[in-house]
Amino acid sequence: MGGQDIARTRKPDPRLLQAVVEASGEAIVITSADLDEPGPCIEYVNPAFTRMTGYEAEEVLGLTPRVLQGPGTERAVLDRMRAALVAGEEFQGEAVNYRRDGSAYVVEWLITPVRDGDGRISHWVSVQRDVTERRHGEDRQALMVRELHHRVKNTLATVQAVVNATARSSLTVNEFTQAFTGRIGSLARTHALITEDLAQAASFEGLLRAELAPYDERGRLILDGPKVVLPSELAVPVGMALHELTTNAIRHGSLADPNGRLQVTWWVEDGHAGRALRWDWAEHDGPPVGYPTREGFGHRLLNKVLAAQTGAEVDVAFAPDGIRVSVRLSLA
Repeated sequence: MGGQDIARTRKPDPRLLQAVVEASGEAIVITSADLDEPGPCIEYVNPAFTRMTGYEAEEVLGLTPRVLQGPGTERAVLDRMRAALVAGEEFQGEAVNYRRDGSAYVVEWLITPVRDGDGRISHWVSVQRDVTERRHGEDRQALMVRELHHRVKNTLATVQAVVNATARSSLTVNEFTQAFTGRIGSLARTHALITEDLAQAASFEGLLRAELAPYDERGRLILDGPKVVLPSELAVPVGMALHELTTNAIRHGSLADPNGRLQVTWWVEDGHAGRALRWDWAEHDGPPVGYPTREGFGHRLLNKVLAAQTGAEVDVAFAPDGIRVSVRLSLA
């Protein structure tokens, strides 16, 4: 039993401890105890420190860890760290540091005091980790949560507006139900496109195809234009406008006739007011078109809501063989 007790209390070989520290994936820095400048002085760094910072050991030995700090290092974090160390306590926190090449990274520290036989602090041991990617991920997540909260509020306001406008433009309960169900479905499709995109945006062509895909047969549809990405605040009203145009084409326009055709072309133009998306919606070979006797929700959406929410310029013409719509939407 005595031999086993001795084995349990035997101190590890210092060479073994050094091998463990050298092989560690975490950066380890040992400094002197003095917190006042020019201290604390770096007395040891392991290879992981070199990989993280770009500094070789001989470049930083004798220097202070402040050599890693720069304009983006948060003063409040440093103040909290110093207060903890002055009190002889360990400290854990995150701050922006700078590599040898000047690039910034986010470091997570765990700084622990080392005490001598009299209980006095003789050194500080800092275990450090590069958490830049984690911080960026957290920032992106927080941004998406804020964007989602903002978009939910806007969506609820949009749904309320759709309910009121559909009720005003519907003559029967059945007409209201059909129109409202279609509009909410279109809104859901637009939000699905936005949610699938990391940047919370949707392409103009994606919005078009979400509405027109069921009618893309026998060459009836001609969709032609470059890739144009719309942020959510533009994608939602544009998606609703395209839904109204599609619904009108199915009920009264070119898509109501087996021989009818629809051509949508779009392009981006640069002008004195900045970049703008232009698109032309042209129906051909449909039933004879007459000017509407009352202003339905679709017509109101194009002329008022789309213009009010996006600043778009909308021109609607009723040609003999189909409606023509031209839109200019600022992308500034």
